[in-house]
Amino acid sequence: MQTKDDSITLRAQQILAAVRTVVVGKDPVLLWVLAAILARGHILLEDIPGVGKTTMALAFSRVLDLGYSRVQFTPDVLPSDVTGYCVPRDGEMCYQPGAVLCNLFLADELNRATSRTQSALLEAMEEGQVTVDGVSHPLPRPFVVIATQNPTGAAGTSLLPDSQMDRFMVRLSLGYPSPKDEAAMIKNRQGGNPLENLTALMTREELTAIQDTVEDTYLSDSVVSYIVALITATRGNPDLSRGASPRATLSVTAMAKAVARLRGRDYVTPGDVREVFVSTVSHRLLLSPRAEAQGRTPEQILREILSTVPAPKLR
Repeated sequence: MQTKDDSITLRAQQILAAVRTVVVGKDPVLLWVLAAILARGHILLEDIPGVGKTTMALAFSRVLDLGYSRVQFTPDVLPSDVTGYCVPRDGEMCYQPGAVLCNLFLADELNRATSRTQSALLEAMEEGQVTVDGVSHPLPRPFVVIATQNPTGAAGTSLLPDSQMDRFMVRLSLGYPSPKDEAAMIKNRQGGNPLENLTALMTREELTAIQDTVEDTYLSDSVVSYIVALITATRGNPDLSRGASPRATLSVTAMAKAVARLRGRDYVTPGDVREVFVSTVSHRLLLSPRAEAQGRTPEQILREILSTVPAPKLR
């Protein structure tokens, strides 16, 4: 007899197999993207242009049957382009939905936009709604933002503000493909774009139900204490000027739950927490001047924390 957890694992394998026909050789990143979607989180892809970020977002939107919208951010994109605006019609002000009124919103090169336009996403990402002229408009469910950011120093870019970085559940990078994977990519496109062959493998209602199941995943008191201990260790670390926020605690918890379900379990283990900790926390930290001078990275510090904070043993 197939259990609910087995069913989620099977559906996830089917989804990842479909996306892999389009995005070759990036299995770990695809897994984290799917886990973040199941955890109702938002994803930041920090990478150079042209490595398949937009293609990956489109692939997930098709196999998950998600309404898709994309904005190519430039300095002249206005907040109203994202959230929408009101226009007079027949003596009344009528709301014209913006690009963010969708299920999967791709904010392409978000760090090329002005800070005002970047902040237009904050309410949508945190509260699942946008407010225009004092009236709130709920976003469709499910809703996920996949934002891309060019590396620091690329022409015409500015760093995302800390408040926005903290709203992304994970920060990931696709990177260049290996020569073997790049050759496979060329061969896959000989008969046309494989993206055109992708079809929906579940409905939006089914995805929402799976997200609800992920949220109900069991957490023991010892695992909760372990998550809190790891986060607390970032706040007292001499190499960090700023540690992880309480929002980071919730994100680690949500991602660990998603990974547990993808592994076919209805409970979270310390191993699930360790697996998601670095990708979920690293973009929220601020290095101390000394650590910067020494060339330290947030990832190195988080791995050291994982090695020093004892993990509980499940009974």
